[in-house]
Amino acid sequence: MTAHRIRVLLVDDDALVRAGLTMMLDGANGIEVVGEAADGDQVPAAVDAHAPDVVLMDLRMPRTDGITATRRLMDRAVATSGTREQARAALADLTPREHEVVVGIARGETNAEISARLFMSVATVKAHITHILTKLGLTNRTQIALLAHDADLV
Repeated sequence: MTAHRIRVLLVDDDALVRAGLTMMLDGANGIEVVGEAADGDQVPAAVDAHAPDVVLMDLRMPRTDGITATRRLMDRAVATSGTREQARAALADLTPREHEVVVGIARGETNAEISARLFMSVATVKAHITHILTKLGLTNRTQIALLAHDADLV
């Protein structure tokens, strides 16, 4: 029985960075780079062509930055599925304090800014973020922010 390989799409405007990442990731067990894109505006077509499990995206690119490209992908993914209701349902399992942290992340606040606003330590903010990621099945702050925006929290 063969194990499932994680299919990765690399998005970076620097060809050398893409080549280096491809070499490293293709050498890793269970990972396969299935495609590349040089700018965020190329991402939708590359996702359609390669059906990746993961998109590894640079944030700063000349035409369409990684955050905008990620937001567009998320918009496409949920365009047919009652986005706001689903996002709100996912966030419903959070504690009130975790909800406040999510709002801070969605506003683009750093951990230090969230901690100052909510009168808690940075370590406590980090612990809340870890719990939020686990509860929501997410892997990073960007996904939290996108979910919060989908739920119209900010």
